[in-house]
Amino acid sequence: MGASKTEIFTAEQNRLAIMLKALAHPARIAIIQELIKANACICGDLVNEVGLAQATISQHLKALKEAGIIKGTVDGVSVCYCIDETVWKFFEQELGAFFGKYKPMNSCC
Repeated sequence: MGASKTEIFTAEQNRLAIMLKALAHPARIAIIQELIKANACICGDLVNEVGLAQATISQHLKALKEAGIIKGTVDGVSVCYCIDETVWKFFEQELGAFFGKYKPMNSCC
């Protein structure tokens, strides 16, 4: 989406689009699933769990962090990642509202 067009949308629409774009890769979904499964910060275990190279995992973690979905803390020489609870709650509420607005019709197209 071009920078000149984002201003016609609400802040919530833009934020949700950025987050959904960050999740739009199967490796990132797998990373999020591992973080949810662990229910804790993960430091370096993702390579074995997801099955991708460390450099690839790092790129995906960077995209998820830039979108605000995860947060990271430095622990010695490694970075530990976990779900950003505040952002996750926003995401859950926005998607729930988004999907909840649709009401099936009796007939369509």
